[in-house]
Amino acid sequence: MLSKVIEGALNKQIRIEAESSQIYLAMACWAEVKGLEGISNFMYKQSDEEREHMLKLVKFVNERGGHAHISELKAPNVTFKSFKEMFEMLFKHEVFVSESINDLVHISLEERDYATHNFLQWYVSEQIEEEAMARTILDKINLIGDDKGGLYLFDRDIDKITITTAASENPM
Repeated sequence: MLSKVIEGALNKQIRIEAESSQIYLAMACWAEVKGLEGISNFMYKQSDEEREHMLKLVKFVNERGGHAHISELKAPNVTFKSFKEMFEMLFKHEVFVSESINDLVHISLEERDYATHNFLQWYVSEQIEEEAMARTILDKINLIGDDKGGLYLFDRDIDKITITTAASENPM
């Protein structure tokens, strides 16, 4: 059974994951109308992934005797000065989500809710990968600079970007 403190914290995270999905959906739309098909497809996938994260939390809350709440969402930013600015915002948002997950883990330990703590370890690992991917993308964008040919190749290849972090590697 979830404590009210844990239930409230998890419901806050449900909203964050839902808003994340909307943020990436808005980014996908912006990229699509700019002719950046690869970036838009990447963002559509990111949006779907964030929605899956939200649903995983919803199911967990309900299965543990709580009640998942679906609330109103803040409208995401829908315009960007450049694709670089968009990815900088993506990185900052992933850092924010990581901090939120870390707060949740801390609360689960304070509440001595080890089942929730165990459940959240997947999110901790996932956020390490999300931040690493965003950082890698920004590095590539900085390499491109203002080169239109580089942007073309980046847009074409972004869906092939894979990140292997120390947290995701299998121990030997």
